[in-house]
Amino acid sequence: MVARVMTVAPIGFNGSLIEVESDSANGLPSLQIVGLGNKAIDEAKERVRSAITNSLLDFPKKRITINLAPAELPKDGAHYDLPITLAILCVSGQLRQQELDNAVYAGEVALDGSLRPIRGAISIAETAKQHGFKRVYLPTANAEQACLVSGIDIIAISSVKDIFLHLKGEAVIKPYAPIIEPSPKEEFINPPIIDEVHGQDQAKRALIIAAAGHHNLLLTGSPGAGKTMLAKALVNLLPPLSADERVATTKLHSLAGEANEEIITRRSFRAPHHTASRISIVGGGTRPKPGEISLAHLGVLFLDELPEYPRSTLEALRQPLEDKQISVSRVDGHAVYPADFMLIATMNPCPCGYYGDSSRECSCSSMQILAYQKRLSGPLLDRIDLVVHVSRVPNESLLNDVSLGNSQHINAKKLINSALHAQQNRYNSSVKYNASMTNRDISKYAPLTSEAKKLLSQATERLALSARSYLKVIKVARTIADLDGESEVSTSHISEALQYRG
Repeated sequence: MVARVMTVAPIGFNGSLIEVESDSANGLPSLQIVGLGNKAIDEAKERVRSAITNSLLDFPKKRITINLAPAELPKDGAHYDLPITLAILCVSGQLRQQELDNAVYAGEVALDGSLRPIRGAISIAETAKQHGFKRVYLPTANAEQACLVSGIDIIAISSVKDIFLHLKGEAVIKPYAPIIEPSPKEEFINPPIIDEVHGQDQAKRALIIAAAGHHNLLLTGSPGAGKTMLAKALVNLLPPLSADERVATTKLHSLAGEANEEIITRRSFRAPHHTASRISIVGGGTRPKPGEISLAHLGVLFLDELPEYPRSTLEALRQPLEDKQISVSRVDGHAVYPADFMLIATMNPCPCGYYGDSSRECSCSSMQILAYQKRLSGPLLDRIDLVVHVSRVPNESLLNDVSLGNSQHINAKKLINSALHAQQNRYNSSVKYNASMTNRDISKYAPLTSEAKKLLSQATERLALSARSYLKVIKVARTIADLDGESEVSTSHISEALQYRG
């Protein structure tokens, strides 16, 4: 007799259905697992044996063989423990095959038979739904997260004994009902708001444009000018995650092992240090996992002091900035993760930081300044929509006894929300922004007046804009027009967009 239990292998952002087969034969009692599993799966033998025994069930005294099919697909993770356990109980006659059919199972078993949370619960539920399954059995800690996937029943299991009694019909467990919490009111989270930044009107305007159109932004200026504070203030300007965006964001954090139980409700703000490895930022590794650019999906990737990052790391961002996804190819497999993030970066104009400063003299030579600025390649800078120089604010104005309110923040949020509403109506989507417009979209949704076309043509020649820069100017101008409530892109919108080309 061969028992079969279905589970899912999370591969990249998606998943692949896995059939766990179990067979028993006479011979020296043993448990063998085949099917290209990693060390965690090989160690499942001892966990499963203890879990079955401590759940007051019988571990068969036979030669048990477990096969994870398809055999050529690499398997990774401890969530295979539960389907392996059920396959053994089935092949030993303690469960019947029909009791296990039409469902997907996943969970890590402890030695006492309890279930621990796993990575990739949303991916498992989505894959099961795509293949027509109606039920997924998951550890209780993962149930709330998996319920983000609609149209499939999530059965929350706390132990091997509970699922055994449920499958036998002795103690039926009802599908998990997610906890519905009221939407939180508008509140400021840890990062500052733009009202706390003194002066810097042009930089604040650039933040509003970036938040409204999902544009990339580079802030340059002397140390202490407020570049980092401005970048962090962007978090409070971004709109809340929509239902679909919560699913995608939570799924990525779950696959990375950063959020196995909770649901991500706020846009990510990832700020890796410049010493971070290239793989940690773009993703991959021996066992491919999402990197910082994927964990910043639908949020912000903040790179402070951009020229300090290794050139190979920065050049690796070029393709994700263009395609909004990262394709990781390794010897053991291929994975694709979404990476639709806003790049917010800061940099000094020179190694000492005071080149062009009005109050302090630069101590760098012209060769040092040129070498420092050349750390950023032209193709990378070409992918940044907005470049703003941030001047230092006089120290005396920082001590002005003025009570800080939130009027600028409130007005900025109103402008951004109106622009986002216009984009949702235009693209009939809540996850598409002006920065993601294709060439066809630009022709259809960004009509330029004759004067605007003439101005852009003249600027293209004088500034030697590339084709990509030319299109980015139009995208930024489209966002500015949305902020102004205009349907057409006029000369004033093109003029402002050109100011941010650096």
